[in-house]
Amino acid sequence: MSAHEVVALTAPAALAQVRLLVVGDVMLDRYWFGDVSRISPEAPVPIVRIEKREERLGGAANVARNAAALGAKTSLLGVVGDDEAGSQVERLLEGGGIHSYLQRDAAISTIIKLRVIGRQQQMLRIDFEDAPSDTVLRDKLAQFNALLPHYDVVILSDYAKGSLVNVAEMIKAARAAGKIVMVDPKGDDFSRYSGASVLTPNKSELRRVIGSWNTEEQLTERAQQMRAQLGLDALLLTRSEEGMSLYTADEVLHMPTDAREVFDVSGAGDTVIATMAAMLGAGMALGDAVRTANRAGGIVVGKLGTATVTRDELFSQ
Repeated sequence: MSAHEVVALTAPAALAQVRLLVVGDVMLDRYWFGDVSRISPEAPVPIVRIEKREERLGGAANVARNAAALGAKTSLLGVVGDDEAGSQVERLLEGGGIHSYLQRDAAISTIIKLRVIGRQQQMLRIDFEDAPSDTVLRDKLAQFNALLPHYDVVILSDYAKGSLVNVAEMIKAARAAGKIVMVDPKGDDFSRYSGASVLTPNKSELRRVIGSWNTEEQLTERAQQMRAQLGLDALLLTRSEEGMSLYTADEVLHMPTDAREVFDVSGAGDTVIATMAAMLGAGMALGDAVRTANRAGGIVVGKLGTATVTRDELFSQ
């Protein structure tokens, strides 16, 4: 693809036409920032005096936030509790220009990841989480099927928190409708993701499924075997400091990391899948979409916490 074609596909007007539906585990990321000056007399732990608090969209909501930051017309389908944190997620979605199709489940609490930061270092993370109830999950699947005709690209963001127990049915329905389906997987059984367009595991996630590898040749053989068995168009392996590797039926494409400075890797996978989905939705070729996503991942790891990359940041590089 020529530079002129890339610019045309990533113009604001082109990205604004992309209709993207994100489905998965919705979370609220809370950050408490403070000063550390002494050790507690009660236990050998630092005392953090909180001076500032921030709240950001996490999990599947962070994927949606990243897609919206690039200008894609983005909606989010997921489950939150009928609580204060769920209301805050709704407010943050509205502020980010993301259309919310969140189901409120009175039987659970919204998933929260609370991070305590002292001296620019994460001192502690506390997680609050419950799995959604069966009734809400059935309603969510019915709503997914109703929404499907209105979107071009579907991202299924699985954090193994219970929102995607129907993922196999979702993939089948979306592919039958001719949609691009991208999946960020979890767990040691990827068979439920069969038939997806693109699967985007990181190294540890892939290792749980195919085992360890000693050489690139061994990795390629196992990755290609799994891609073929699952009927995927492509497998994108995100490899942290080693960059990314794309496996398709026609080629294997390795890209070195684009990071200039690694400050925080949390949420980088969300940025990668959201960027790739937006670019594919705009009509960009697979290889170019992966290169663009690699660049986005390199930018976001230079920021603290679950962050986003704007179109201007991405294409001014």
